Amino acid sequence: MTPGAGLDADGCADYNAVVAQQDVNLTHHFLIAMPAMVDPNFARTLTYICEHNEQGALGIVINRPLDMTVEALFERIDIPLEARRFAALPVMFGGPVQTDRGFVLHRPVGNWQATLPVKDELGLTSSRDVLQSVGSAGEPREFIVSLGYAGWAAGQLEHELAQNAWLTVAADTQILFAMPPEERLPAAMQLLGFDLANLSDVAGHA
Repeated sequence: MTPGAGLDADGCADYNAVVAQQDVNLTHHFLIAMPAMVDPNFARTLTYICEHNEQGALGIVINRPLDMTVEALFERIDIPLEARRFAALPVMFGGPVQTDRGFVLHRPVGNWQATLPVKDELGLTSSRDVLQSVGSAGEPREFIVSLGYAGWAAGQLEHELAQNAWLTVAADTQILFAMPPEERLPAAMQLLGFDLANLSDVAGHA
């Protein structure tokens, strides 16, 4: 998908209907919640899609920090944090599914016990060993820790796109790993060429 390909506020519904009909794979894309999104779990969120296929989709919300730091999480799960530069990083609300479980989006993929390879050396890991490595060796250096994830059943995300609940754009790893959470959504909107504040509501709800 080409960022900003003929997309404007008035054309969002038509654009998303076309996307939904074209069987587009949205792995390694951002989902931008439209202003009409009423689900409190996803209002004003930016979600990174880690997997999308005929069985459904899985993603991590990357702009909604919890009231928890990496240091606090490591203390809670009894992992020493020797790499102190990561101590103040926020833990994300990754989505409403399995909110008591940790997920780490990271680069490079590495070799961990339970990792979903995504794309471009990115992986999503749910095993404890990646956090142990972060704590002791400071590797991987680029990561986002979340509690919970966002999941869609087969055809559900396509239906929501057709209902104009989301905008989509190819993901940018600079937004993932080089920006604080509050800057990620505006930066993703800039990939599409406009400002979220100026995006008018259009038909459709989550």
